[in-house]
Amino acid sequence: MKKLLALTLTLVLALSLCACGGPSGGDTPTDTEGSKTESVEIPPVEDLTSTDTSKILGLEDGVLTVGMECTYPPYNWTQIDDSNGAVPISNVAGSYANGYDVMIAKRICEAYGWKLEIVSSEWASLTPAVQSQTMDVNIAGQSMTAERMAEVEMAGPYYYATIVCVTTKDGKYAQAKSIADLAGGTCTAQSGTIWYDSCLPQIKDAKILPPADTAPAMIMQLETGTADFICTDMPTAKGAVAKNDNLVILDFSGTEGDFQFANEGERAENVNIGIAVRKGNTELKDAIDKVLSALNKEQFSAIMDQAIAIQPAI
Repeated sequence: MKKLLALTLTLVLALSLCACGGPSGGDTPTDTEGSKTESVEIPPVEDLTSTDTSKILGLEDGVLTVGMECTYPPYNWTQIDDSNGAVPISNVAGSYANGYDVMIAKRICEAYGWKLEIVSSEWASLTPAVQSQTMDVNIAGQSMTAERMAEVEMAGPYYYATIVCVTTKDGKYAQAKSIADLAGGTCTAQSGTIWYDSCLPQIKDAKILPPADTAPAMIMQLETGTADFICTDMPTAKGAVAKNDNLVILDFSGTEGDFQFANEGERAENVNIGIAVRKGNTELKDAIDKVLSALNKEQFSAIMDQAIAIQPAI
């Protein structure tokens, strides 16, 4: 048995979470307005069970132990049952994890015939857990930053994100066309993210609140009026808007009014999302990359849309 982190999950999502119904079938996702998006075919998982993975560090027992917050929808969340393919959280009795990260983890495990174990871990504990081999991998919506990749290997990307802000439809920033239009606003983002550390400081005279511990806590500050707007990635924003029609996404990507990086390479490393593996465990990284390489950007986005469609109401 693998050693588990003795962590207590703060259930920001209430115990009464009630999962929404998922897509009626097939691979046609719905967008945040409920209309059908362009159909994207998601290929079946390649059968790689004949591959000998018994000597890969951490996979000797055939169990892939995956760390994630379980409070970061639509990447990952906690629910009270196994509906829509949710997986038990091994260190939180009676709770189940679901979301995009779980869907990707299930594809990887299905390919190799591994058993999947989900462990709830606080954001700040994720990287140390992989480094100490408490977790085999983190599939947790983590950006592939140079700083993070100096600490762990990262497979992927398994999602290509964009930077956006979210505000209220009736707020004074609802018509913002660039970050210049957000000047002087009160804002926040999730702790330990590029959104908080590098993006919000680019907004002139921004009143930056302390970082939120979780994505739901960040969204709650917007909904209660504590923050005028928040900065996050597109999936998190789409998930929030899907559950609250008073929220609107501010997408400045591709314009001169977008958040700036030294070059497009630096932008990519800060928004592309990867899977963390212990430094030096290239065999596990390569095995995961083989599964991820079967999907393209549009197919990853289609799976994300499926996750948003089944995201529980907060």
